[in-house]
Amino acid sequence: MENIKSIEQFQDTIKTGVTVAVFSADWCPDCVVIKPILPEIEEEFSSYQFVYVDRDELIELCQELDIFGIPSFVAFKEGKEIGRYVNKERKTKEQIVAFLEELNIPSK
Repeated sequence: MENIKSIEQFQDTIKTGVTVAVFSADWCPDCVVIKPILPEIEEEFSSYQFVYVDRDELIELCQELDIFGIPSFVAFKEGKEIGRYVNKERKTKEQIVAFLEELNIPSK
């Protein structure tokens, strides 16, 4: 999973294909819980590009996108938002997979 370091890098990354941005932080207990399952989810949804956005490093981006709770997932297709799973609750693998399946993007 690519680690996004700037707003410009984020904007360039979401321009093409389907990108799922994972908003997180190292201090977040709920984020730590899902971290080990993210590689499995990435493998299952290999036609998507997954990127990691550290909430503390890119707080302006989070404010711009109305990301108030972490971990949160926002999906983009060709630069346009197509779905989000954003709330303050702990997320399970099943919930994350259900969100990604609801995007209804055909596999490559």
